[in-house]
This record gives sequence, C-alpha cells and structure tokens, in this order.
Amino acid sequence: MDLAYVCEWEKWPKSTHCPSVPLACAWSCRNLIAFTTDLRNDDQDLTRLIHILDTEHPWDAHSVSSEHSEAITCLEWDQSGSRLLSADANGQIKCWSMAAHLANSWESSVGSLVEGDPIVALSWLHNGVKLALHVEKSGASSFGEKFSRVKFSPSLTLFGGKPMEGWIAVTVSGLVTVSLLKPSGQVLTSTESLCRLRGRVALADIAFTGGGNIVVATADGSSASPVQFYKVCVSVVSEKCRIDTEILPSLFMRCTTDLNRKDKFPAITHLKFLARDMSEQVLLCASSQTSSIVECWSLRKEGLPVNNIFQQISPVVGDKQPMILKWRILSATNDLDRVSAVALPKLPISLTNTDLKVASDTQFYPGLGLALAFHDGSVHIVHRLSLQTMAIFYSSTAPRSMDEPAIKRPRTTGPTVHFKAMQLSWTSLALVGIDNHGKLSMLRISPSMGHTLDVNLALRHLLFLLEYCMVTGYDWWDILLHVQPTMVQSLVERLHEEYTRQKAALQQVLSTRILAMKASLCKLSPCTVTLVCDYHAKLFLIAISSTLKSLLRPHILNTPDKSPGDRLTEICAKITDVDIDKVMINLKTEEFVLDMNTLQALQQLLQWVGDFVLYLLASLPNQGAPLRPGHSFLRDGTSLGMLRELMVVIRIWGLLKPSCLPVYTATSDTQDSMSLLFRLLTKLWICSPSAGPSTGWVLINISCFWRLVAGRDEGPTSEPDETLVDECCLLPSQLLIPSLDWLPVSDGLVSRLQPKQPLRLHFGKAPVLPGSASTLQLDGLIRASGQPKIDHLRRLHLGAHPTEECKACTRCGCVTMLKSPNKTTAVKQWEQRWIKNCLCGGLWRRMPLSCP
Repeated sequence: MDLAYVCEWEKWPKSTHCPSVPLACAWSCRNLIAFTTDLRNDDQDLTRLIHILDTEHPWDAHSVSSEHSEAITCLEWDQSGSRLLSADANGQIKCWSMAAHLANSWESSVGSLVEGDPIVALSWLHNGVKLALHVEKSGASSFGEKFSRVKFSPSLTLFGGKPMEGWIAVTVSGLVTVSLLKPSGQVLTSTESLCRLRGRVALADIAFTGGGNIVVATADGSSASPVQFYKVCVSVVSEKCRIDTEILPSLFMRCTTDLNRKDKFPAITHLKFLARDMSEQVLLCASSQTSSIVECWSLRKEGLPVNNIFQQISPVVGDKQPMILKWRILSATNDLDRVSAVALPKLPISLTNTDLKVASDTQFYPGLGLALAFHDGSVHIVHRLSLQTMAIFYSSTAPRSMDEPAIKRPRTTGPTVHFKAMQLSWTSLALVGIDNHGKLSMLRISPSMGHTLDVNLALRHLLFLLEYCMVTGYDWWDILLHVQPTMVQSLVERLHEEYTRQKAALQQVLSTRILAMKASLCKLSPCTVTLVCDYHAKLFLIAISSTLKSLLRPHILNTPDKSPGDRLTEICAKITDVDIDKVMINLKTEEFVLDMNTLQALQQLLQWVGDFVLYLLASLPNQGAPLRPGHSFLRDGTSLGMLRELMVVIRIWGLLKPSCLPVYTATSDTQDSMSLLFRLLTKLWICSPSAGPSTGWVLINISCFWRLVAGRDEGPTSEPDETLVDECCLLPSQLLIPSLDWLPVSDGLVSRLQPKQPLRLHFGKAPVLPGSASTLQLDGLIRASGQPKIDHLRRLHLGAHPTEECKACTRCGCVTMLKSPNKTTAVKQWEQRWIKNCLCGGLWRRMPLSCP
C-alpha cells in the first residue's frame, strides 16, 4: 500500500471543520465518497455537514448542511451510487439524491423519523441483484463464466416481481424501522421491536439472505454479553408495511471464554457482517484502552446428535437427521494495538472452497482482504477469513504539497494521527480514510499485496477487474491508480481481445462502455494520448448515427422487418459507388422526410459530421507522420462506413432544407463539396478493412506506428492508392480545413498520480496541477487562455467568457450547458441521452461561470 493523496481543510478565522463524533464515511460504486464533519464557529455552535466528493476531483467537495439536529451516525449509498441515506442520533433518516443529476448538487426530499431514538445501523433494502466473481476462472473466454448471476431474492417485491425500494434501520433501544418508497412517491414506514425483551443496542449491522429475509446482528457493547442475531421479514399487507422478527442463534466472543483473558477486552467496539449479502459470516472486535482482538465467525448447519434411546424408537436415516444452526469461530488474531476503524471489501468474490484454503494465485487478491486501522497510525490488510496479515501501511511519510518540491521531513515523536473511519473501493484497489483531524487520505492497495507477482498475473488481475466494471457499469477510477504507462498497451490489447470473444449481442451492449474504458486507459501513457480523442470522437459518432437513424420513419405502416436505418446501412454497404447521387437513388427518400424546424435544429450536429470527414481526408497524406487525433479512423472500416451513411442522409435532408447542410469555405463557387468528400471517403472506405463492431487499434512499438489488431478475420485490406492521396493533398487548396475542437485537458488527478508521489490538496481550493506526461505530448489538446469555448455535445460555441451555466464530466472533461437553448423535439431527444451521464458514462458536475 502507498499514499496517493491527502486532502485537508484550510483554517478559517471564525470557523473550523472538525471531525464529527461518531465519524461516518461511505464510498459508492460511482466512486463518490461521502463523509461527515462538524463546522464549529466562535460561539461553539455546530453545523452538521455532509461532504460528497468525486475521487478524481477531491478538492471540489460539495458540502451539504444536513439539518440533522444531532450527530450523524450512519451514511449509506444505494446500489446505483446516485442516492445517499443519512441517519442521526435523534432517529431522523434522510434520503439524498442528485439535483438535476449533478454530482456536486444534492437535495433531500424524503425521509423517516423514530423520534429520540438514535440510529446505530442503516441499510438500503436489497434489490435482488447479486453477481459472483470467479477468480479461479479469470482466464475463461466468456464473461458468463467469470461473472455469474447468483439467485438472490429482493427484500420486498412489487407486482410483477419488481424490487421495492426502501431502507431498514436499527435503533439504540432495540427497534427496527423499515421505510418503503412507493412508485407514487409515498413513504410507508413501520417500526417493530427486535424481540420482546428490549435492551440497549450499542452496535448493530444488517445483512441479507438469498431468500429475501434480513438478518440483524446486535451487541450491547460489553464483551461479557452475547452477540444477538435476528431474522427480519418485511411485507406489505393492506397498504401497510408489516415487520416480523425471529430470534436466531447467538454467540459469545472466544476471548471472553478464555480465563486468562476474560476481562482483558471488556468492550465490543466493532461488529460487521463480512458482506451485506453474506449473513453467515461476521467479524467482531473487542478492545481495551490499549489493545484489541479480532474474531471471525461463521454460521453453519450441524447435525443434532440423537440419544440412543430415541434411535431405537425411531432410527435416523440419511438426510432425516435433525439439523441446527450453530456459530463456529473461523479464526482469531493475537493481541493487537487498539483498532480504530474497520473497512470491509465490497467485491463479491466467489471461492470454490469457502474454508481457509484458496488457490495459490488468489491468496493475495485484494478482494479477499479487509482493512484494520490502528491507533498507532498503521493500516493492515488482513485475509477476510484467516485474518492473516496481507499488507501493512505506516503513515510515516508526509505527502508533498502541490506547490512545494518534495523534501525529507523529520519523523514526529508525538501521538500519531489515525483513521476514525475507512472505506474500501468497490474493487478493493483503493482505501479512503478520515483521520482524527478531519483529513482525507487516499491509499492505493496493490493487486500483489506487496508480494512479488509475475507481470502477466498482475495484468490479469487488473484486466479481470476492468471486465467486472465493464459488465456491472461501476466506475473504474480506482483501477486506473495501478496502471503504469508501460501497461497501457497490453491492457488495451487484452481488453479488446476479451471483448471480441463475447457474443454479438453482448458486444453491442458493451460497445460504448469499452470505448470509454479504452479512452481512460490511453490517457495514462504519452504514446497513446492521441487515441483518447479518437475514442471520444467514435463515441460521439455512434451517438449521432443512432440518433439520426432513429428519426427516420417508414412511409407505410405495413413495414418489412427492417427499419429505415437498417436498410440504409445495408444499401450503403452493398453499393460501393463513389457518386453520392447514385447511392441515393436506391433509397426510399420518403422515409427521410422530416419537419423543417427539426432539420434546422440538427444543423450543428450535421456540421460536425461534415467537418470531421473533411479533417480525416485532409490528414490522410500525413498518415506516416507522428500520430495526431483522428489517425486511427483512417483504417477503421466500421467508422468510415458510418460516416458514409451519414453523408448520404445529410445529402437527402439538404434537398429538403438546404440551410441544414454543413457549411464549407470553398475556393470555387461551383464546387460540390459534399460530392467531392463522399467520393474520397468511399475510396478510403473501400481500402479499409470491412470490420464488424470490434475494430480496434493498439500500439505495437515505441516508434508510435500502429496496426489494426483483429479479433477475427476482418477481410482483405489495401493501402490507399497514390491517386487518392494526391486528391486529398489538394483538399486544402479547394476547401478550408476546419480545426476541430477536441476534448479539453482533464483537470483530474489520475494521470498525475503515476509517479506514485503523494500529493497534498486542500478542500475548496483547486490546485495548480502539473501537466502530465501524456497531455504534454499533444499540442491539440492544450487550450490557450481566452480561446472561445464550445459545448461538446451540442457543438455550439459559447464564447471566451460564457454567460450560461455549464456542467462538465467528472471523467473525460466534456463540457455542455445546463439548460437547453433549443425546444425542438429532435434536439430534446438528443439531450435526453446525456441528462444523467456523459457519453463516456461519467457523472456531471456543475461548473462555475468563470471556468467552464
């Protein structure tokens, strides 16, 4: 493990941020982190704050005045990573959601209350979705073998089997409260006692069973008392929420049964199920003032021995032997320093053997470890079953400041800072901790866990987790922390190979996600940075193509099986004529008729298509020169064919509405620019491989020359003839070549963290980030100050100092306006595609007017 960055609060004259007691922290699958602090002013008044930040821009934390009257005790993200629950010591629960789908704008509209009863445990109800990772099958070709859907019932279902949303909480007085969110927006809340004899609950945790039930574990804080377990069933009867509880077997910690250590650890300080959908395994920690001990327990079915007298009366045969549930200890640690925080893995790894024996190549796998933070400032990663130490981090090295050179700092002899709350990322490759001074620390957890691993095995671990994120849709920022520039080539190539092995239907579903993943990987290496622009341009091209084709409508209701868009693709692929008008003759032009206002509203998107085609053809003569954006399109048959289809559509629409055509600056008034570009584009398309949806490019040597990597037989290829190259050389003398506005340089951290030197950041203060090695290789990405900005999705120019509010993607930096300037139905359809996420899948964040 090593430190990636530290983010801390600046000292203010009249108020200061101090860590809340207790301190709550949560990490979502979208790599959003929520944590709490108290804002204390000179009058000693406290404001309970919830801070939500994106791990790529930790300084841009959005602080929410939670309006909780008491200390916030719990934070919990939902499975989608877009909603957050907060609960306090007064029994109030609030549900927070993104305002206008912005990651730095949150609002609370619903909640529940158990007045005066502090909440000690909180969880969303299970939606029935569970995916198992089979590490031992990471070399399999099919994603279905690596990641299997586990049969798991939702906690509660609506009509038709749809899971019902809601949350469950446990209070300090032994009550369990459930709130259900009805589709109408109404909240059904019910409260019930866990058992008839209610007692104080100091610690609790919630887990779910495959049958749809809920298991609650509770402890009163004393190691001399048993840890109690309850089964909770939730149902809706007569439009009311009903809760049924049942007592399950309890346990006493092993340390309390040892006469030599009976009173050494008087308090249970941590109680956690090993996973929210693994109610059979629980982690317990008992502590004294100076030391702790950790135990792992498992619930098993065991045969109940039958007395010989009853055996003679009714012999027990085979499976008829009575069974009971019994807690058995799996492992326990020796005496440790006092534990201050525990973080459990979220990666649902499925092992062939559930005991302590695992395959040799997975025994140090990150998802198998949980994190323990100690009062001496160290963090240990231990195996989740055997509790053997896998990696250790000592907070002895101070991070360097962004504005200062790295210097050696003397070690302090005073009490060390330690984490009060920790969370592991969803791939267990990163760990965030909030210390007792309120600072946030981001730690990398190496896939090798500090042990020597073969390079291929380390790449296989990263590739396996990238595939997992591709299948689940989870954000993969924490994986990028471990990708070195020398790994990018192999990872992109292997990721493409694995993708092409999947079925065609699955490839279609994952087509845009893998492009976004490749773009984020290529951003980490100076040799692949030009491909970042190409991948984003391809994402934009795919989006435009699918949107424009969806506007086509059959002229007659009794249509054949193929849609107008499918027929357009088929005819353009069959007819290789270089004359655009001859291709148009084979199409039913009545299917392309649209409203004139719609055509005019689409002009900016059509202009981008025309400019992009002209840019690509003009760059063909320089294909042997050092790479620049757009180079990979020159041999991408699929993308060239898509551009060719769009040129035909634009030509037809231009006959209906000439003002919607792309505008070119030509040297001759009689120049038919569309026909010229289509003729050259068709010649280039014929020379390119007629690849399917899986065409990709990878680097093969350090001289930055490229070749096409084919996952299957892509068909014969040929080099562009000299006549085509000569004609493209003449294009600058015939048409003004546009300068395309590529995506801006991202202001994120991940490409700056490659040297593995920790950075010191401050909340609320954007740092002056040093240029990464990758962005310095591409002049086309660098935007001069005062240069006009552009809306990357609407292709509208915003001016050098935009007056409209904008939002930016947290992943790729794409910028677009918050409010739509156009009310046309077709434009609304285009904009609705990006209302929640960017075209790369990243979340949006509001940007100040001064820096879009």
